[in-house]
Amino acid sequence: MIMKARFLGAIAGGLMLATAVPAHAERDTEKFTSLTIFGDSLVDAGNVFTASGGMFASPADGYFNGRFTNGYDYTDLLSIELFGAPTVASLQGGTNFAFGGARASNTNIFVPDLGEQLGLYAGYLADPANEVDRNGLYILNFGGNDIFNAPDDPVDADLFIRQSARDYAAGIQALNDIGARNLLLTGFPVADPLSLNAELYLTQELAALSLTSDTTLFRYSYLDFFNRLATDPGSFGLPPQRLDITCQLAGPAAIANGCEGIFSFDGVHPTAPIHRALFQDISSQFNLLGSVPEPTTWAMMIFGFFMTGSAIRRRQKIKVSYG
Repeated sequence: MIMKARFLGAIAGGLMLATAVPAHAERDTEKFTSLTIFGDSLVDAGNVFTASGGMFASPADGYFNGRFTNGYDYTDLLSIELFGAPTVASLQGGTNFAFGGARASNTNIFVPDLGEQLGLYAGYLADPANEVDRNGLYILNFGGNDIFNAPDDPVDADLFIRQSARDYAAGIQALNDIGARNLLLTGFPVADPLSLNAELYLTQELAALSLTSDTTLFRYSYLDFFNRLATDPGSFGLPPQRLDITCQLAGPAAIANGCEGIFSFDGVHPTAPIHRALFQDISSQFNLLGSVPEPTTWAMMIFGFFMTGSAIRRRQKIKVSYG
């Protein structure tokens, strides 16, 4: 995979969509009281590392504490701000159920996808000591692996991503139905024409859900974030980002320097500075660390996505695991 084509490919124009906000009941607490994660390697806190006996995301390759980058990911940083500690992988006794390589669609036979991660969460809830936290925040971070592994045939690819969007939305409904009330989902993160179609399908599927009136759905656009990052990295406190080299290839000195000024750690995953920018952007956009706003100020499903131009390269035939 080539980073520029995948993550910061040229974007030729933009359209901002917003939908109506339903009635919203305030949380019982000023801040979130727990964090539960479902997703792929962008937010995997060590499940694949643990399951593989340290074979993947190995510290010998510069990865940090089982993460697929050189530091804490954005959900870890949010957890540290809220609770003073990073997220903990479910295989290590925590509530981060993300696995590198996971998809929104249940099509990966090697790792638990979204539906299977929800099954793992159901097993967690089977313990009488655990329960759904209506004041907790539930994050779903999927989509990259669905795009990367879509069939080459355009018709089959379209059917595949439609199903991915359908399964993604179904995960939101399932969590709502068991009592989760604060749901944050990220969009399909790859600068690829398929991602744009997938985002549209996801919008349609979300609009058809039957969420309770006291459920808040935060929808974050990776495509919007990466576009803004490419246009003005200084607005995130970052220097211009190198796309011609990964931090791993840059060598030990670059890793020791925190991979500053390099976008990707390994050619697939963003570096720790990018995760920090993500954390700051998501937290600020949805006021995740502040007091609860009045119901009338909630913005639901505000979603930036960008029409592709000719500068976005065609999806490559070689599939890589996002994650």
